[in-house]
Amino acid sequence: MKEQILVNVTPRETRVAAITDGVVQDLHIERSAQRGIVGNIYLGVVKRVLPGMQSAFIEIGLERAAFLHIADVIEQRQHPNEPQRIERLVHEGQSVVVQVIKDPIGTKGARLSTQISIAGRFLVFLPQESHIGISQRIEDDGGRELLRARLSKLLEGEHQGYIIRTSGEHAADDELKADIDYLNRIWADIRQKAQTLPAQSLLFQDLSLQLRVLRDIVTAETEQVLVDSRENFLRMTEFAELFVADVLPRVKHYTGERPLFELYGIEAEIEKALSRRVNLKFGGYLIMDQTEAMTTIDVNTGGFVGHRNFDDTIFKTNLEATHVIARQLRLRNLGGIIIVDFIDMDNEDHRKAVLDELQKALATDRTKITLSGFTTLGLVEITRKRTRESLAHVLCEPCPTCQSRGEIKTAQTVCYEILREILREARQFNAREYRILAAQNVIDMLLDEESTSLAELADFIGKPIYLQVENAYTQEQYDVVLM
Repeated sequence: MKEQILVNVTPRETRVAAITDGVVQDLHIERSAQRGIVGNIYLGVVKRVLPGMQSAFIEIGLERAAFLHIADVIEQRQHPNEPQRIERLVHEGQSVVVQVIKDPIGTKGARLSTQISIAGRFLVFLPQESHIGISQRIEDDGGRELLRARLSKLLEGEHQGYIIRTSGEHAADDELKADIDYLNRIWADIRQKAQTLPAQSLLFQDLSLQLRVLRDIVTAETEQVLVDSRENFLRMTEFAELFVADVLPRVKHYTGERPLFELYGIEAEIEKALSRRVNLKFGGYLIMDQTEAMTTIDVNTGGFVGHRNFDDTIFKTNLEATHVIARQLRLRNLGGIIIVDFIDMDNEDHRKAVLDELQKALATDRTKITLSGFTTLGLVEITRKRTRESLAHVLCEPCPTCQSRGEIKTAQTVCYEILREILREARQFNAREYRILAAQNVIDMLLDEESTSLAELADFIGKPIYLQVENAYTQEQYDVVLM
């Protein structure tokens, strides 16, 4: 499989797409104003202890207090067979070092753990533990024991815990040692800050998205990482030289005139990933509905009639749907409970084949997934770990026109589309000036929160940009007029 990773960077937003054999398989979007906090470590303060729920609310400096459950307290995790009481482990006003394991989602605050873990390239460091774990994706039993023995020797008597990541299966001893030294330096810095900084301080922040790409997403199958920002290309190459030297030759600066995401069809894929309907190759289609409680996926034959009989048509449609469903879960970053309503199949062999194919398609997902068999109603239940907001929640908001029954793109999303459109037009045409026609709230955002971005773009293209409110336009409508 030929894999490419594309990195599109603008001052306020970074977008990453992973492509395998020309097909987009994964999307990541990170905005500087809404950057995820999973992995961040804080010096928190216990605000309230709830013995009835065996949990506590911790202030870490965010808008909403974060949530700590007894199951995520290190003392309970170290002694799972000896039940602890939350009120005996923490008390109101106490300072405690905590790590975010789930971003705030909707009305829920962040979820915390007092078990600290710091990810390196090949290892995950567990400074409060003393055991060595192996990634479940490393299946060879003999190889697992050999890896554990190699790491034990490198630790030279250290009594701290590590997990060997999948990427560490074939790492050399010097690479593992470099990772150990790097992780120990980070932990020493965290401990020092915890003793000197005031409560509710950020002690450690995970890498930005473009650097996490090099650490977590690039694999041996990745042929190249294309970056369309020279500044970030230099930053990524510096990081690669220090920590992922084997990746360095594959990091390349894209200098083409055509926008990177447009050239590879990513913009169109993002639009499709925001649609309820997903067309299948042979005429069938999926209907995907995301709600607060769960996501439902309905499989339909549509215009596909097959060549043999009706059962064969249903079977082929369901088989095709399994791969599209697995890909859409990754593209949309859907988490929680997912219910799939395949077209009813009377043949038990067909049902088993569809379930096996779905299991195979989901196996490539980096996020933890559990798949259940068919229920008595013929539904398939999937649970996918939810650690960050879905693509729709990042790019869209409830629609005020339809009284929140649907969604529209946020004013910020439209602003970024306009800025990209102007940059695209400037590369093709030598206009005297540019005029943006858009809805009031989009123009207001360009004049206020995104005024710096607009000014930087005007300086970059060397042409003036004027704004004009069009009251008849909806929030998603806009025009860029070349004068």
